[in-house]
Amino acid sequence: MKNLLLIFSLFLSLISCNEKVTNEISVSDTSELIEATKNAKAGDIIVIKNGTYENVEIIFQGKGTEKEPIILKAETAGKVFIEGVSSLEISGNYLQVSGLFFRKGHSPKKNVIAFRTDADKVANYSSVTNCVILDFNNLQRDNDNLWVQLYGTHNKLANCYIAGKTNGGPTVRVDLKGNQSIRNYHEIVNNHFGPRPRKGGARGETIQLGSSFTSMSPSNTTIANNLFEECNGEVEIISSKTNFNLIKNNVFYKSEGSVVTRHGNYATIDGNYFIGDGVNKQFGGIRIVNTGHWIINNYFYKIIGENFRSPLAVMNGIPKSPLNRYNQVTDIVVAYNTYVDCKSPWQFGVGTNIAQAAVLPKSEIRSARALRSVVANNIIYNKEGDKNPIIEHDKADGVKFKNNIINNQGVEFGDIKRMKATEFELTKVGENIFIPNLTSDLDIYDGFGFNTITEDLFGNSRAKSNSIGATVKGDLKDPSILDKTKYGADWYSDVAEVKDVKTIEVSSTKGELETKIAAAKSGDIIALNPGKYTVSKSIVINKTITIQSKGTEKAEIIFAGSDNTPVFELNPYGILNLNNIVLTGNGKQQAFANLKENMSNHFGLTVSGSEINNFNYVLKAYKQTFAESVTFTNTAISNCKNGIELSEETNDRGDYNTEYLTIENCQFTNVKQNVIDYYRGGYDESTIGGNLLVENSTFTNCGSKEKNKMLLNHRGIVNVNITKNVFKNNKVDFVSILWGAKNNVESENTLINSGKIKTQENLVMKLMY
Repeated sequence: MKNLLLIFSLFLSLISCNEKVTNEISVSDTSELIEATKNAKAGDIIVIKNGTYENVEIIFQGKGTEKEPIILKAETAGKVFIEGVSSLEISGNYLQVSGLFFRKGHSPKKNVIAFRTDADKVANYSSVTNCVILDFNNLQRDNDNLWVQLYGTHNKLANCYIAGKTNGGPTVRVDLKGNQSIRNYHEIVNNHFGPRPRKGGARGETIQLGSSFTSMSPSNTTIANNLFEECNGEVEIISSKTNFNLIKNNVFYKSEGSVVTRHGNYATIDGNYFIGDGVNKQFGGIRIVNTGHWIINNYFYKIIGENFRSPLAVMNGIPKSPLNRYNQVTDIVVAYNTYVDCKSPWQFGVGTNIAQAAVLPKSEIRSARALRSVVANNIIYNKEGDKNPIIEHDKADGVKFKNNIINNQGVEFGDIKRMKATEFELTKVGENIFIPNLTSDLDIYDGFGFNTITEDLFGNSRAKSNSIGATVKGDLKDPSILDKTKYGADWYSDVAEVKDVKTIEVSSTKGELETKIAAAKSGDIIALNPGKYTVSKSIVINKTITIQSKGTEKAEIIFAGSDNTPVFELNPYGILNLNNIVLTGNGKQQAFANLKENMSNHFGLTVSGSEINNFNYVLKAYKQTFAESVTFTNTAISNCKNGIELSEETNDRGDYNTEYLTIENCQFTNVKQNVIDYYRGGYDESTIGGNLLVENSTFTNCGSKEKNKMLLNHRGIVNVNITKNVFKNNKVDFVSILWGAKNNVESENTLINSGKIKTQENLVMKLMY
């Protein structure tokens, strides 16, 4: 009996020794939260009570262990709101953060979430999971910051939803400053990177891995199984600037940019989906710079971008390039990829600028072509034949082409040595996923190291039933790549409720217009009855709203406000559609203007079928403000001192005030200066906007006060089309000076006593680098 008691006692002791002791700490206000995160110990679980925590700078540090991490979590995931001027910094080992919602604010620091608390204190083996960062923007566009900044090693950003960044700076960046952050083996996995609006210039990447000055360092970062949806910040969605990174099994859905090996070497880009719509040329694929990259098992669907945004863009480099420019492409492998309905999917010598040698220093001339590279075992299918599936901006004589096939519907393409015309059809296995159905065995090129490509796009083994293209032979299941439940925070959905559009009728009773606009919901329509509406103070537009005349007769809004104030003050999120309205000023005010400061989000403006007269400015856009589009159609503008002013981004960093400026079927009469003034400055080959269309419009007696004697000012804008317009009696020397080296064109314009339209092949631009 004594022996039995002794054994039982020892058994209880062993249980007690192995029992994990946890200390759960509950916090319910800002001061408790800050105190708890400063003094955490291994095994602590800090539970943040549901609620809103404003103006809180969390410093979460401690030394957990693999078995006893320190956990900081929401009481209920998604019910802890971090708002106001707030941030989170993490340092130490084995720290875990989950369930937080950053919204309605901005960070006081250079990051929202940082995996360090100072230069010497970084995080290792730590994670941020199941969190959301939404519209957490700095108040000024040029006040750059990062939303997540990773330092240290073996950290993870997983299952988060991150969207809405409008100010400068990458959304997520991996930093390698110091030995404590190289060979980091970070994981960025299973996240949903939601829409990042166009920024209007550079510095708008969704993920940046390192910088040019750490581009020789090994990073070993993995970016896998993420959904990138409408990530439109700039030309680079992912910018890989370090070595040995893995970009695998991600979905790039209608995102205006590319995966770019901007600096650094030996990236593997494996099994990713690039989904376009066959219409938008801004949706890109993979752009290659530098050495040793493997681009394998990727699927491209309806990607029709050109040059920098082509499905596969292999760049020219700069001989003896400095770290922050373009190194020559060498020793790359492009194998086992499938391209479906992609226009000119392979483009080589992208970015060559030898023709601009007269205006660029020798150190900027990209003349070094790709060397010692292989393009093999790829498939191209075109529903409509493509005469140029391969484009050589410069010769691809350093590239070996092996065992590539194309179904080009019988259309000759002139590259029979580089790819073979073959008949085959497609099998649909899922939304946007069409797999070639190869009816005969095709030779497979067995290049050096190709034996390491052991799986296909779907993860199937290539050992038994290998095939060229992204997938092996056999029955393939729908990968459901757009099932959003597979990505991001499990408690958050970005699917917006469909709201009924409400039409609100307004009479000319004093103050009624302003009151009803203020009370309206986003998306509503304000319908003005015939009559005159006198407005004495700017009307704030901070949501999407349509203001229109109720019938065919135009209602007139007469502005009696102060000088240099607008009828419509466009605030962050303010999208105004003005239809069939007359706007009348006293010659000293603005018809439309945004805020001079604190434009933390975009504005937008569409004016159609309207009349605008007697204003100082028709539209005044201030510095550090941006609209995705500004459109005037079927509108008469008369007797204004200034017209459409979008020219305050004079820092020459590649920025501009709107992505698309469209003028169609309009009449400009007696607009004295800045009739259309749209500016982008700085030599930045990565900025491939903005976009100006002036079509079917008439300009009469305009530009009399224009100091530079040019009617339409659009210096530095990359895409300009001036077509089918009439210019009559405008006292200028030039209607326009087009940038010949870019996509600036004019056609079918009539010029009467209005100077001329000139094309200047190369513009001298300030170097940004």
